[in-house]
Amino acid sequence: MAFDSTPARDLPLSDTALDQLFTGARTRNAWSDRPVSEDLLRRLYDLTKFGPTAVNATPARFVFLTSPEAKARLAPLMAEANRAKTLQAPVNVIIGQDIEFHEHLPVLFPHAPGAKDWFGDEAGRRETAFRNASLQGGYFLLAARALGLDVGPMSGFDAEGVKAAFFAGTTVEPNFIVNLGYGTDENLFPRSPRLGFDEAAAIL
Repeated sequence: MAFDSTPARDLPLSDTALDQLFTGARTRNAWSDRPVSEDLLRRLYDLTKFGPTAVNATPARFVFLTSPEAKARLAPLMAEANRAKTLQAPVNVIIGQDIEFHEHLPVLFPHAPGAKDWFGDEAGRRETAFRNASLQGGYFLLAARALGLDVGPMSGFDAEGVKAAFFAGTTVEPNFIVNLGYGTDENLFPRSPRLGFDEAAAIL
């Protein structure tokens, strides 16, 4: 009998899994009242944290809003078109970036003891923080889908207001906001077109 020695990590995911993550997944605009447990939110973060970032900086910070009081603080800061669905979603997640992420590099990147000093320039830190927190936000969306959750990422909000309401006195700034839970088909837009390979990519 033949034995397949290919490591499992080198095998592609099933079409069913790819459909859940990509081809069949949709951005949700309406939500069921099915709750999302704290244990599941912790598991979601524990998956997200393994996505790669530059020098393992992991600058993203996550605030999970689950109480009516917290959600009510956020809703007025959302663009008008985003308010109702933000209040309806079981969880709102503010994904931010810590501009002082480099303070953690002695722990996160121990094999380069001087890594913290690479980021003495604030403009460079901001660029690194934004780029890598955005990467982590993408990992977060896919991790959520992998765990059976639906997502609704949004950029329509008052960034200064969110900073003041949720990150006051910190070095964290908001990047984008995600509605999280179990979506319904209500207000679901038809699938929008995507660019084809030859329009968006090249092989050199």
